Amino acid sequence: MKEIRIYITGFMTSGKSTIGPILANVLGLKFYDLDKLIEDHEGNTIVEIFEQKGETYFREVEGKILSGLTKEINIVVSLGGGTITNSENYDLMKRSGKIIYLKASPQNLYMRLKNKIDRPLFRDLVLGENPEEDFVNRIKEMLDKRNSYYEKADLIINTDNNPIGITVDKIAKQVLRLINETN
Repeated sequence: MKEIRIYITGFMTSGKSTIGPILANVLGLKFYDLDKLIEDHEGNTIVEIFEQKGETYFREVEGKILSGLTKEINIVVSLGGGTITNSENYDLMKRSGKIIYLKASPQNLYMRLKNKIDRPLFRDLVLGENPEEDFVNRIKEMLDKRNSYYEKADLIINTDNNPIGITVDKIAKQVLRLINETN
């Protein structure tokens, strides 16, 4: 088998941690969740790392762990929503594998995020019981900042309306085509 590295990016709750392990299983690859690896490395949750050490520290650890993963072969990695916005991370992934962007609308992201307190960048809105409009506006602002990175992915898949199984099948077929074209 050829060396395969697939990096799944997208906004938080776009489906990376759900689709990633299923895709890895379908393709016969090993799965890694970058946020989980960071939590294991640090002995804290993502929320605790953000609160205690800040986003800059978190991003440094994220970059180091991602760099280590680029030495692995035949893997699928679910990234954090902001991982790709670091140019060094992007370059590492682009050189070593294929990037898949799971795209979702701000409204669907809101529906998935509105009750989650484990997302540091939205925790204040959830705990403050802010209106939907505040959530959607913050999602749109963050998407506006990140879209230029997300849109550079090798493959863009919309996760709004398809069941997970159909989405995984679609990704698997397109990933295999991408891999065969480049090797």
